[in-house]
Amino acid sequence: MRVVAPTAETIAEAAALLRQGQLVAFPTETVYGLGADATNERAVAAIFEAKGRPHFNPLISHVLDAAAARRFVEWNDTAEKLAARFWPGPLTMVLPRCKGSAISLLATAGLDTVAIRAPSHPVAQALIRAAGLPIAGPSANRSGAVSPTRAEHVIESLGDRVPLVLDGGPCLVGVESTVLDVSGPKPVLLRPGGATREAIEAAVGPIGISHALPSGDAARSSPGQLASHYAPARPVRLNATDVGADEGLLAFGPNPPAGAMLTYNLSPSGNLAEAAANLFAQMRALDRPGIARIAVMPIPETGLGLAINDRLRRAAADDGLHRRG
Repeated sequence: MRVVAPTAETIAEAAALLRQGQLVAFPTETVYGLGADATNERAVAAIFEAKGRPHFNPLISHVLDAAAARRFVEWNDTAEKLAARFWPGPLTMVLPRCKGSAISLLATAGLDTVAIRAPSHPVAQALIRAAGLPIAGPSANRSGAVSPTRAEHVIESLGDRVPLVLDGGPCLVGVESTVLDVSGPKPVLLRPGGATREAIEAAVGPIGISHALPSGDAARSSPGQLASHYAPARPVRLNATDVGADEGLLAFGPNPPAGAMLTYNLSPSGNLAEAAANLFAQMRALDRPGIARIAVMPIPETGLGLAINDRLRRAAADDGLHRRG
């Protein structure tokens, strides 16, 4: 890990690392973020690996402004009012993914919404501008640790898991951004933070309050409801060692069984980071008419395999609540 002061040269270096799919820790006005290219599934998977998170949880994508956000989400009048009042600043908005959005499915946990914000910290702005891409950025700490507001906190928590830290000094806000779901007819507060409820209501009128305000870092709480993770319309069969002719196979490793109607392999080499990066996109690809169910080969319960299996078990839960025709 290198810790450097933010200069034109070091910001250019950090931007180059992001474009190469690597991680960079950077300051925002709220807390330090662990940044990766939000359009790169493998880079986003590296965030989960570095943080040691036990679950797949959506991440906030950072952009320069409303114009940039419109490339990735379906904008609306409420978002326009909020952006005019709070952007750049500590407000994250959850909005529907627009057609052709390049934001990684892993970054959104397979949801059809994107959590997005424009940070006001000049180093964060300079990094986004230099990289030329949206930056996925949960707090730059190991899962369960206190969110970092100084570069030394990042060093203590992550060590060599991140190659470069831009040291912008202490964060001015020091608490994570407010998360507001703006995807429905009435905005709903999912997490209180740097933008107050009172200020938000002064801008757009009364808002709803989530009955189960999530806790933890931004990566966990950005879309607000963990139960809303993507579940396919087709039933999911776990730990499959054989496959039927009417099944789609989500394979793992070099020797998948033959005979499936359609097969996608999360990682032919058995690499869990690659499997994590591919999970949501391949599950969606198998969720199509004509396939009776999705059979999933066993995944090791180690490292990122814990998160992959957790997500697969949620997808396989046949409670009737998440099945779509």
